[in-house]
Amino acid sequence: MDHPIKAYKNLDFLNSPAARTIRMLCEYEEPRDRFRRHRIRDTIVFFGSARALPEDEARDRLADAERELATAADDEEREALARAVEAARRRLKLSRYYEAARELARRLTEWDMARNGRHRYYIATGGGPGIMEAANRGADEVEGGRSLGLRISLPFEEKLNAWATPELSFEFHYFFMRKYWFVYLAKAMVFMPGGFGTLDEMFETLTLVQTRKVTKPLPMVLFGSEYWDAVLDLQAMVDWGTISPADPDLCLRTDSVDEAFAYLVAHIEETEERNGGDA
Repeated sequence: MDHPIKAYKNLDFLNSPAARTIRMLCEYEEPRDRFRRHRIRDTIVFFGSARALPEDEARDRLADAERELATAADDEEREALARAVEAARRRLKLSRYYEAARELARRLTEWDMARNGRHRYYIATGGGPGIMEAANRGADEVEGGRSLGLRISLPFEEKLNAWATPELSFEFHYFFMRKYWFVYLAKAMVFMPGGFGTLDEMFETLTLVQTRKVTKPLPMVLFGSEYWDAVLDLQAMVDWGTISPADPDLCLRTDSVDEAFAYLVAHIEETEERNGGDA
């Protein structure tokens, strides 16, 4: 008679509702073990739109759309192609943030590795396309540069981008476990223009800092004032009395890679000095 299957090898059970807490624990313990083995304790996290394209690709798409519009056969086709041109122009406008994220991540990785010839502050992203790809790509452009990709399983999301380091990349099912690892390791965060997901990460982090559930120093940058001024009016919340006058200062708003880089590095180095080398 064959032995009964062991519980930890029973995939029907492990994938059942009864084993949900076990699956949650796996998304804590397996990343924790891998981070420990790779000696990863500190990250700089980039959030932003998955829809941003590299600037050269966005320009090519706009040129293609304009060529198609010029050869439209009738009014109906011309109207549809005109909408495609406008969408391509928006993508080109958004692409400048792809390039800014790529440059900022590259400079932060260069700064990090130049200090002692090895990594300490790893760039971390959601592992997908767009701004996430840009930050992973910037880190990869530095010799020896590695970066994290913390993906989430979504029905419409592409696979891990080509620039995240494979052995430092993860696939999460539970959003809250993924968020935990973003915040737990983070020593700084950069929020590029993004959609609901970016806003979700931003407001959850701001809430944790404001309520002092996160007590470590955590400098945050809102990059792209044109976008954030249109989307996020924190001063209105101050005026209504729903947040404190000092709360908008939890984030630096900037359009400058130079300013963002200097701000993040200064805060990280200040924390190290105050803590005797620990971030």
